[in-house]
Order: sequence, then C-alpha cells, then structure tokens
Amino acid sequence: MLMATLYTLHIFAVLVWVGGMFFAHMVLRPTAASALEAPERLQLLSGVFTRFFIWVKISIVLLFLSGFWLIMLHGNFGKAGWHVHLMLLLAIVMTVIFGWIYAKPFKALKSAVAIQQWPVGGVAMAQIRQLVAINLVLGLITVVVGVSGRYLMM
Repeated sequence: MLMATLYTLHIFAVLVWVGGMFFAHMVLRPTAASALEAPERLQLLSGVFTRFFIWVKISIVLLFLSGFWLIMLHGNFGKAGWHVHLMLLLAIVMTVIFGWIYAKPFKALKSAVAIQQWPVGGVAMAQIRQLVAINLVLGLITVVVGVSGRYLMM
C-alpha cells in the first residue's frame, strides 16, 4: 500500500508539473499571443503562472519526498538503476531552472505588470518562455527515462 501511494504521488506530481508546462507553452501562450494585446496577455500570464507555480512547488516537494522514499524502500542508491540516477539529475536541473524562473524573470514579470511596464514584462515573459521550453524538454525526457529506463540497456 505504501509503495502504491508513493508511486501515485510521484506520478501525480510529474503530471502536474510537466503537463502544466506543456499546456502553458504549447496551448495557452500561443493562444494568448494571438488573441490578446500585450497588457492583457501579460496580466493573464502573470496570474496563470502565479497559480501554476504554487502547484509546481508542491509537485517538487512531492517528487523529491516520494522519490527518495521509493529509493530507500528499494534498497538504496547503490541498488538503483542508471535511470533512477538520471531521473534525479534531471529533477535537480529542472528544479534549479524553476528556481531561477521564479526568482528572476517571474518576479520581474509580476513587478512589470503591477506598474504597467509592458515592454519590461514582455522581456521577462520571453525569458520565462525560453526557460519553460527547456524544462519541458527535460521533463519529457525524464518521463521517458522513468517509464522505459529499466528496459533499456546501458
């Protein structure tokens, strides 16, 4: 029961983070860019990311807690396959990128929207978009490694 709960929490957190990035990058942002002028688009995206980033933080905590707990239940890092080590490495890189997004361009976006500095907000949003794209690719790779890594010979 514990193992099933941990895997469920782990997968839930992955779906929220990676799925949210896919939706934001591939659906929401392009639609907002084509339908809204800069002030409305930046206000919308600032609000969306404010809510989404709460879920990303929860997901990161769940991923690390459930992941480390699962590793302990399976023995330890020495018994973990290469794919588990790669998942952890990618999770750390993604978390650092998210931390940078949250601390720098997202903070700049929120400030720019608050004082209606739309060009500054546009620059911050472009940085967020690029970093989310990188994290999305890393997240998709992590999912593939997590699902099929044990079946691949390395």
